[in-house]
Amino acid sequence: MKVLFDYRGSSCSDLFSVKNFIEKTLKKLNTYIDDKDLLFDIKLILSELVVNGALHGNCSDSHKKVYLKVMIDSQSIIIIVRDEGEGIDIEEIKCDSLSCSGRGLMIVEALTDKLILNNNEVIAIKSLISG
Repeated sequence: MKVLFDYRGSSCSDLFSVKNFIEKTLKKLNTYIDDKDLLFDIKLILSELVVNGALHGNCSDSHKKVYLKVMIDSQSIIIIVRDEGEGIDIEEIKCDSLSCSGRGLMIVEALTDKLILNNNEVIAIKSLISG
């Protein structure tokens, strides 16, 4: 499959830098994606994953980075976020009536077709083809 868009970048783990990093990434994506609903979903996915990497993975340590890779082909968008933390413990992700841990990942999972958790890397795949 021919890659139409390939972006790689990183941000230090303070929230101001993360916010600017996500906005910059979305501006680049805006030239490739016309569908405003799809762009909203992608903004939410990026925000949840990059902020989670900065806050939870890197413990807001501004010396550590969150790395982002976004690829678009004719059928899908692939978002890969990696931090410098210990990785995700699947057993700690749970929601019940009193508390919720992993809510951001649950949102991302609902918005994507496939979500892969691999230690300190999260891969989200969303189809660009409706139906």
